[in-house]
Amino acid sequence: MSDLLLKNISQYINLSEEDFKQFIKPFEYRKFKKKEVVLKEGDYCLFEGFVLNGCFKIYYLNEKGFEQTLYFAVEEWWITDIDSLINNVPSILNIEALEDSEVLVISKKDKEHLYEALPQIEKLFRIMNQKSSVALQRRILSLTGKTADKRYLEFLEKYPGLEQRLTQQQVASYLGITHEFLSKIRRKISLKK
Repeated sequence: MSDLLLKNISQYINLSEEDFKQFIKPFEYRKFKKKEVVLKEGDYCLFEGFVLNGCFKIYYLNEKGFEQTLYFAVEEWWITDIDSLINNVPSILNIEALEDSEVLVISKKDKEHLYEALPQIEKLFRIMNQKSSVALQRRILSLTGKTADKRYLEFLEKYPGLEQRLTQQQVASYLGITHEFLSKIRRKISLKK
């Protein structure tokens, strides 16, 4: 299980075996059942989690009460509400397991201790936050400037194979459209093939 985390962070930094043992030590292994809520709107987010296996949706309820999915987190993705975690404010997000899932979780306090003990860890999370900012910017540009058809094709590219793990409603929520409109898009695309 720690091999997957080592593989993930090795994309950004190099840690000796000894440093990796120190890095992994404060992480807590957690299992979540399908439909289990990991973080609920209004609660404070006190963790970051690395997904070992399974799938999560990170979403909020818009002013009309409809779910708007920000992203899905699958194997080798991270889950958190960064605003709540960093600014110590109530979360506006919900994180829910869509499948039975396993996660390595680290608290903010333990992460801060790692920054002091292993300076490369601060570099790791800085790089990951930069990549997350880029992904968020691309997501905003996609939602505001692209057609639903193009957003759907981007979804398929960004999350290969994930569509089979989700309901049509969940995919539609991510795209910001109704599931009926998603059906039309799928039909239109399949006719073009």
